[in-house]
Amino acid sequence: MNASGHPAVPIPILMYHNIARLPREVKRNRSLYVNPGAFARQMWLLHRLGYTGLSMSAAMPYLRGEKSGRVAVITLDDGYADNLDAALPVLQRYRFSATCYVVSGALGQHNTWDADKLSVRKPMMTPTQMRAWHAGGMEVGAHTRTHPHLTQLQPSRMQDEIGGCKADLENLLGQPVSQFCYPYGDMNEHVAEAARAAGFDAATTTRRGRARAGMDLWQLPRVPVVRQHVLPQFASRILTGYEDRRR
Repeated sequence: MNASGHPAVPIPILMYHNIARLPREVKRNRSLYVNPGAFARQMWLLHRLGYTGLSMSAAMPYLRGEKSGRVAVITLDDGYADNLDAALPVLQRYRFSATCYVVSGALGQHNTWDADKLSVRKPMMTPTQMRAWHAGGMEVGAHTRTHPHLTQLQPSRMQDEIGGCKADLENLLGQPVSQFCYPYGDMNEHVAEAARAAGFDAATTTRRGRARAGMDLWQLPRVPVVRQHVLPQFASRILTGYEDRRR
């Protein structure tokens, strides 16, 4: 039961990266790409099943157990320009909101952390594009300044990556930034405490599973959505305990 007396309903926090066609030169981590047509069908299915797609901030009352309902949280990691081009119109069509976790030091640049491995430079949103995402009814979350492995950093550098990203984005937006995501899902209790101390309301990991009210808000699991998923697979990850068993 949650705080309002309703049964606790699993809350899938969907994890996306690129909403774009797969470039031919990408040979590794091809699953990071979800075709725009597939993304549109997934959002249609959520709507058809009676789900409301929410940003992390909009979902906080559900994650805290203050409200109950058929909701799915939509998150996109890194801040790619294709999120604005391909995802925003679809989200607006269904009156959904979503959170894009932005690497503040990469705005207007490319994916320096994995471009060599993927053999492709993927354009990141510029500050102007990020503001357009926000103005379109979506949320900007923080994903550090440079996308490092946080557990490998000295405490002062780790705090700068986390809190510095928050300050960078708030200065650019003129709005509070209250949500955080750990690059690579690389985190431990010390990193989670740093995110909480920096003033974030919640933080997401790459640990698999659906969230539930009462979970640690700074160590929330997510449901990865990858290129290979067809609609029945997508639905099973939302509606069943499949991802919970993968935790």
